[in-house]
Amino acid sequence: MAIIYCHNLHWPEQSLHKEEEERTEKCFFYCWKQLFSKTNKAKILIKNQKMLKSHFQLISSSLLLLLPLVVILQSFVAFNASLTVIPKFHTHNHVSAVILNIEPNASREEIRHDLQLSVNGSSVTIPLRNAHSLEHAPLHMNRQRRIKWFRDSLPSFKILHSDSMSAQFSAKVEAFFQPCNLRFYITWISQIESFGYREKMSMESVFKWNPSCCLLVISRTMDSAAGEEILRPFRSRGFRVMAAAPDLRYLFMKTPAELWLRKVERGDIDPGKVPFAQNLSNILRLAVLYKYGGVYIDTDMILVRSFSDLKNAIGAQSADTQSGQWNRLNNAVLAFDKQHPLLFKFIKEFSLTFDGNKWGHNGPYLVTRVVTRLANQTPHDFKIMPPIAFYPVDWLHISSYFTSPGDKEHVNWRNTKIIQLEKEAYAIHLWNKQSRGVKMEEGSIMYHMFSKNCIFCLSVQRGA
Repeated sequence: MAIIYCHNLHWPEQSLHKEEEERTEKCFFYCWKQLFSKTNKAKILIKNQKMLKSHFQLISSSLLLLLPLVVILQSFVAFNASLTVIPKFHTHNHVSAVILNIEPNASREEIRHDLQLSVNGSSVTIPLRNAHSLEHAPLHMNRQRRIKWFRDSLPSFKILHSDSMSAQFSAKVEAFFQPCNLRFYITWISQIESFGYREKMSMESVFKWNPSCCLLVISRTMDSAAGEEILRPFRSRGFRVMAAAPDLRYLFMKTPAELWLRKVERGDIDPGKVPFAQNLSNILRLAVLYKYGGVYIDTDMILVRSFSDLKNAIGAQSADTQSGQWNRLNNAVLAFDKQHPLLFKFIKEFSLTFDGNKWGHNGPYLVTRVVTRLANQTPHDFKIMPPIAFYPVDWLHISSYFTSPGDKEHVNWRNTKIIQLEKEAYAIHLWNKQSRGVKMEEGSIMYHMFSKNCIFCLSVQRGA
C-alpha cells in the first residue's frame, strides 16, 4: 500500500489555464508510472480547509483510475511543491510512501523547472514545463514584473524564434499546396500530449465534408515524429494533411504584425494575464489567411457540411432576438481570400491595440470592433453569417448538447434541434473550455453529430 499525504493544499478561486492542467496531468501520470507501477493499491489522503478528508482507492493497474487524483491536484503547479520519499517505509525495493508538500504562499515563478526525485538511490525527473509551450505569466504580478518574466522566458519559447525548423515553413507549405483548391488551417501551440480525441474529431469532420481539401496544422509541437503518428491515419486514408512549425517573420512580413513581432522578440511587451499562446493563435490565423487564403477553424469546431461554397465570411456569435441584428462576432471560423482587405484591418487592429490582460480583446472583440466601425462605410466584399452557422449554442448552454433526453419533451427538442442543425449550420462550436469535462451521453445531440460526421469515430466510442 502506497500512501500519498497532501496537506496545506490551497484551491485558487481562478481556475488554471489549460496548459497548466496539462502539465499537472503529465506530472502525476509520470509519477504514478515511475513510483507506483509495482504496488497493488495506492491510498490518497487529502487534507484541506475547504474540504473534508477524502480517501480514494486507486488500482495501479489502470492509469485511468488516477483521474480523480489529477482533478484534485490540478492546482499543483501553482505552488512550491516537493515530493519526499520516506526511506523507512521502503519494502522490497518498492516505494511504499510518498509525502507531497505544497506551500500555499509560494509564487508560481518557483515552479519553473523539472522536479527531481530520488527513489531508492535512483534519480527520477518529472518534467513540469515544455520548452515549446507558451505559459502565461504567474498570477499576482504587476506589469513590470510580467514584462521581466516574459523577457527572461523568451529563450524557451521556441515558436517565437526563427531557426532551421521554422526556416522550412514557406517551402513546405508552397509544395503542400500544389495543387490545392480548398485550404483549411488550424493552430496548435500547446503540448502535443494534449492533442486529444476532440481535436482529432475536428480534423475528421473537415475531411468528412471536404475530402479533397488540404489541412495545414500550424504547430511546432505537431511538426515532429509524435505529430506524424497523429496524422498518419489520415494520410493512410488518402487525406492531405501536414504540420509545419511557423516562421513568424515570414508570415508577418509586410503587415502591421511585423512591428509587433519585433517588440515581442525584444521582450518589450506586457504579455498580460491571458495566456500568450491564445493571443499568438489570434494573430497567426489572420496572418496565414492573409498570406495564403482559405478557411481557419478552431480545434473545437465540428463541421456538419461542406465549406466549398463559403467565401469571405465571418460568423456572428450572437444576435438580437427581436431584430436579428448581430451584436458580437467571433474569430473561431474565418473564410477569406488571400490578401483580403478586412484581414489586413484585423491585423492592424491587433498590432495597434494589443492587450494581453483582457480575454477576447485580441480575438472575438477585435473582429467585432473592426466590423462595427465599417458598418456605415462603403460595403466590403465579405458576409456575416448568422449565429446558427457556426455558433448554434452559446457556451452557457453547450452542456445541454451532450445530455441524452430524459423525457418526451426533451426528445422532441433534441429531434427538432438536430433537424435545424443539419439544415442550417456549417459547424458547431464545442466551447471546449466549458464542455471538455462533460461526458457525451448516447442519444444526445452531440452523440448524433459526432457519429454522423466522424471518420474513425474513436471520439464517439470514448464518449469524448
